[in-house]
Order: sequence, then structure tokens, then C-alpha cells
Amino acid sequence: MPAVPEPAWQVVVPVRGTAPSKSRLALPDEDRERLARAFARDTVRAVLRAEGVTEVVVVTAEAARDVFEGLGARVITDPQPPSLSGAIAAGLGACEPSAPRAVLLGDLPALTGAALDVVLVAAAEVDRGVVPDAEGTGTTLLTAGPGIAHAPAFGAGSRARHLAAGYAPLESSAPTRVRADVDTLEDLARAADLGLGPATRRALAALADPAVAATPVSHDARTVGRS
Repeated sequence: MPAVPEPAWQVVVPVRGTAPSKSRLALPDEDRERLARAFARDTVRAVLRAEGVTEVVVVTAEAARDVFEGLGARVITDPQPPSLSGAIAAGLGACEPSAPRAVLLGDLPALTGAALDVVLVAAAEVDRGVVPDAEGTGTTLLTAGPGIAHAPAFGAGSRARHLAAGYAPLESSAPTRVRADVDTLEDLARAADLGLGPATRRALAALADPAVAATPVSHDARTVGRS
């Protein structure tokens, strides 16, 4: 049996969930917004299923509160004006500082609870840890142990900034699902090869362009389990 972390992690998931947040997806605005929200729902659902997570704090727009509260997350309304850094700060501020805390971006539609548990086991061995995105230059996950302050610096090239700030690299312990962020249709096809969450599959089925919708869906003959 794989190691499972103690159920003590609080995980902050900032969710923008609008078309501008996925501007590299070559789709109409309505479709980008639908997919961005679906990615976030599947990400949060997976985190809630992780055995090592005790609470998920979602920071999002007031209009989306019901969606994530319905999944079982604690929801904080996005501070104004909305920004990724502001959302992360608000989420971390709502966490218990004596507990281990993680920040996870909400664009991981192939994530599972078991995959997150694997990397949280490794994260528990370091003060602060960083998991890069699929390209290797950005960041999908930041972790900090009990009482250790976070220094988030998300955005282009964030992996290097996080390493410079003292975060230990965790990519060797991170399953592909934890790194499979989606910014482009090619990213989406790769995530589909791993197996997409149900909200993303539904959103793909509703895309305005059937040809585009069929491309990643055809790669996904599986449902997402816990691995």
C-alpha cells in the first residue's frame, strides 16, 4: 500500500473560473469560461478526496460560492479587485498557521486524491516544497509545514522564484496528474490521456465546436479513479 499523509493538510485553491484566466485555450470565450470552471470543480473534488487533507479553502467569486460549498469546501469570496496573489493571501490567512498548508492551482482536471496524497507524503519531509507545472517552469503546488511561512510568487517562471525563496523541489515525488495543468488544447489532450474528472468531461461534451470537443474526449476512455 502506498504511504498516506496524516490527515492534517489545509489546501487553498484560488479559482478565477472565467474566460480570461484561460486565454491560451483556442476556444470562444464562453467555452473557455465553461472549461475553466469545470477544471476547478474537478480539482477541488479531487483534493477533498485526498486522505491527507483535512480542509479545502476555495477563494472565488461570490457567484460561485454555492458550487464549491456544495462539494464540501470552505469558500472565501475573492478580495477586490480580484487577483491571484490576493486570493492566495486571503486563503492562507483563513488557514490555521500551526497546520501544514498548501496552495494548489485549480486547473488540474486529471488530478485524483491518491495522486495528491503521494506528493503530500514527500512534502511533509521538507519545510517548504514546490511542484512545477507540466512545462517545468511554472508551479502547480506549494507546500509549507506547520508554522512555516509561505512566500507564493505564482506566474510565468514561478518555479525558479519559488526555488530561490527556499522551496524544495518535489517533482521527483509528484505523479503526473499533479503537474498536468491545462493552458492549451494540447495540454487538455494530454490530461485526457490520464483521465479527466466528470465536470470537465461534461464541459467538453457541451463545447460549441463538436470537432474541437471530440479531440480530447476521444483520448479519454476512462473515468478518473483514485490513482
